[in-house]
Amino acid sequence: VRVYGYCLMTNHVHLLLEPETAAGLGALMKRLAGRQTRFVNRQEPRSGTLWEGRYRSSPVQSDTYLLSCLRYIELNPVRARMVASPADYPWSSYACHAGLREMPEWLDTPPAYEELGSSARDRTAKYRAFVSAGVPEQERKLIVEAVQRGHLTGNGRFVEEVEQIIGRRIEQRRRGRPSRRQTA
Repeated sequence: VRVYGYCLMTNHVHLLLEPETAAGLGALMKRLAGRQTRFVNRQEPRSGTLWEGRYRSSPVQSDTYLLSCLRYIELNPVRARMVASPADYPWSSYACHAGLREMPEWLDTPPAYEELGSSARDRTAKYRAFVSAGVPEQERKLIVEAVQRGHLTGNGRFVEEVEQIIGRRIEQRRRGRPSRRQTA
């Protein structure tokens, strides 16, 4: 599994991962939940599960939306009004991508990030500007809805490509029952 970005919040975690296989993400999350639960249960006199619900995920169109998802994740503490700048939050990958902290060996550089410039200085400057521009509302809505509903985070071409690969139609429907049309 490649880890491209993270943000550890007080009550949840955001991870931007690229699994080696389709089943790899589920296996990783199962191991992670088990290890974290055992660790916390040993530290505190408790037993039972630690996490309330199942993880949520959304396949991401890497060439178009990967950096957008990374920006969304790294700006989460700012949106939550925990800090004024993503650089002020120590439990996020932002400082690594912005060139403010050395990249740990377990954190991978997204290919889209590498395309920001020919040198590390160019990439960090462009990434800082990209993040400081903020997340446009339409993009934020797309990311949030995709994760909450388990949809794809990408454009129409990406959806069509995935439909061809899996051999079935993927459509994003509105919540609830379709309304009845009244005839006159």
